[in-house]
Amino acid sequence: MELRTACSPEDMKHYTTERLRKEFLIQNLFVPGEIKLVYSHIDRIITGACMPQSPVRLTAGEELRAEYFLQRREMGVINIGAKGSIIVDGREYPVDHKDGMYIGMGAKDIVFKSEDAQNPAKFYINSVPAHTSYPTVLIKLDGEPEDGVVIIKKENKVELGTLEESNHRVINKYILPGQVESCQLVMGMTALMPGSVWNTMPCHTHDRRMEVYLYFDISEDAFVMHYMGEPTETRHIVVRNEEAVISPSWSIHAGSGSRAYTFIWGMCGENQAFGDMDNIDNKDLM
Repeated sequence: MELRTACSPEDMKHYTTERLRKEFLIQNLFVPGEIKLVYSHIDRIITGACMPQSPVRLTAGEELRAEYFLQRREMGVINIGAKGSIIVDGREYPVDHKDGMYIGMGAKDIVFKSEDAQNPAKFYINSVPAHTSYPTVLIKLDGEPEDGVVIIKKENKVELGTLEESNHRVINKYILPGQVESCQLVMGMTALMPGSVWNTMPCHTHDRRMEVYLYFDISEDAFVMHYMGEPTETRHIVVRNEEAVISPSWSIHAGSGSRAYTFIWGMCGENQAFGDMDNIDNKDLM
């Protein structure tokens, strides 16, 4: 598990491009047959991924000083690859493309599997500290609810923006109060429509929550400019397909691509209020 410390906005003003990428960009997440994890001191979030060819078991490692990974944590997972499954304490959940899971604190044995080793699943992971245990559930975009399965509610599939403003997008909220209960993790996926490139507009900060973005569905010759920093001290990171960015609470949250893309957002911190953000007027950006 890779460890990364927090940083001050005053320090960030002096970062070179190389230093900015080293501190906040997570590359090479999906490694065949392995689990890759990055532990950030920013709200203690762990960002990671697993692309199993044969079954892969999640372990705590020395860094957590825990008997098992979710002894004091909860976890959200979204599969951006082919069909797979996650086994939680002996129960196997089939996790198809763009299905998600919430796994509550106290789950001891977690195994990731792909249905086809030659066309593996790609499980993207966010894990944060927890104080109590909530039920483990499979989360699907569509279908019929059943035991242990939650279908994303209509009101949690939100269409926003316009093509004229280059930000026509659909926000799918996976983990949030009233649908999938958690201690502090909020997680979802936003898909931009063809011709749109801005993931949010106007940009905003989350003074009470940090956020991690995973950008994907980006062709080899395309990229996303992820913008961060204080509103009057903005910086950018060039992000390629299936790379993630750690964004502190004091940083703006915005990005624009050379073409449409999809991204997964995961948040944790003081509260779980999706709308708790401070918008920044375009004229105030520098």
